[in-house]
Amino acid sequence: MGTHPFYPHIIVLGFTLGAAVFRWRAWSRRVHEKRRALIQRHADALDEKSPPANKNIVGFFHPYCNAGGGGEVVLWTAVAYLQRTEPDVICAIYTGDKDATKDQILAKAKARFDIDLSPHNLEFVWLNNRKQVDAATWPRFTLIGQSIGSVLLALEAVDSLVPDIYIDTMGYAFTFNLVAGLSRIFGRISAGAYIHYPTISTDMLERVKSRKAGHTNEDSVAKSQWKSTAKLADEVIVNSSWTGAHIDSLVALALSVITKVVNLGLVEQRAAPVVYPPCDTSKLKEFPLESREKVVLSVAQFRPEKEHSTQIQALHLFLNEHSQFQSGPDKLRLVLIGGCRTAEDEARVEKLRELVQELHLEDNVEFVVNAPYDVLLNWLSRASVGISTMVDEHFGINVVEYMAAGLVPLVHASGGPLEDIVTPYTPPASSSIEPGPTGFHATTADTYASLLDKIFVQLPDPELLAIRRRARLSAERFSRAQFEEGWAAFWERLVGRLREH
Repeated sequence: MGTHPFYPHIIVLGFTLGAAVFRWRAWSRRVHEKRRALIQRHADALDEKSPPANKNIVGFFHPYCNAGGGGEVVLWTAVAYLQRTEPDVICAIYTGDKDATKDQILAKAKARFDIDLSPHNLEFVWLNNRKQVDAATWPRFTLIGQSIGSVLLALEAVDSLVPDIYIDTMGYAFTFNLVAGLSRIFGRISAGAYIHYPTISTDMLERVKSRKAGHTNEDSVAKSQWKSTAKLADEVIVNSSWTGAHIDSLVALALSVITKVVNLGLVEQRAAPVVYPPCDTSKLKEFPLESREKVVLSVAQFRPEKEHSTQIQALHLFLNEHSQFQSGPDKLRLVLIGGCRTAEDEARVEKLRELVQELHLEDNVEFVVNAPYDVLLNWLSRASVGISTMVDEHFGINVVEYMAAGLVPLVHASGGPLEDIVTPYTPPASSSIEPGPTGFHATTADTYASLLDKIFVQLPDPELLAIRRRARLSAERFSRAQFEEGWAAFWERLVGRLREH
């Protein structure tokens, strides 16, 4: 009797399934062993007597934790808060900053942000494939490519260490699909997000719809009709009312264009809570408001969306109209302070230097790259105006720093600087301060130049001093204490989700 023709296929299928089950069990066992080893190692290092089982691991997905920008202020302030208040929590940072050691990263957080972090109960999970979320890896279809890349990078992260609580602090929303899958397997992962900037905003969709190009909307792609939707975590907080409005609008938009949305834990359409990023204003508010130098200060990482070239063009237009500010005792300078996190950022600085030379502004523009915190403080104590030119800036910690330090903010008329930060100040009834503006908004190089004229030529000193005073008082809304209060409520909700599991 011959062999049934299906038998070999059944045998092969059986071996394949058996091998898959074996590999799955081996991976699951390896994951649990890594967790146990990490918890035990930290317990032994601290000579703890409490059972290691009491510890939870919170994983922060932040591939660029050493960048030195506003997102890193939030990350390290949150970690420092958990270290002070949650002794049984191990904070794990998923990062691709392999060119720096743990001690170097913590030292930079101290130097740049004046944040003290303990090396205990803090683990770095080094990622090898961060290029998957680098815009340079995806010159076309950048957002789609980075979204796919973020899932691959998150897979590497959780393969190295599966957390109890997963928090994305850089805006990689698509990673929550992976975390949701792991939750079904391990039954214990709570997922949260602090959203600085919606990966896809309604403004960006409008630009796509109107076929306009932008830094996150490459020209040929802008001429297509791509649409994207976002999936949210168990708990979400946002950094500004502008970001919150866009997240809420995107959810509504997604529900209107697709038949089913995978909505992880936010089935009801509740508004995302706003938790403003922390700004330590204690040192800044000690700076004098008067006797400021003729310096326009720009504090922003050297990334394309920061639109540094607009600042240089605005200065060029202003100096063309007011030659007395080109040199001599009234010489006006633009000082650009920012961090470079990639070779592309360094190349961008060189392009800006070339623009400065082309416009013959070498004596009026200064670059300060990767400055430590004390250098930043020195410039904030001296400058007259703080400038920001990013369109749809999600929040703008740099703008808060300007205001607290006594600078007159000159910012783009969009996003957080327009809606949340540089807003009219209404003092308490008992105050002697008059209500009024706290700064100025512009949209183009021409309007920025026009407002430089207003600040340095037209307005009398007493009026500028009143603006500085109102701005400083208004900046008190964005303290670290206020952030920690909002973060504490967010954390309690995440822990509550974990208990539900």
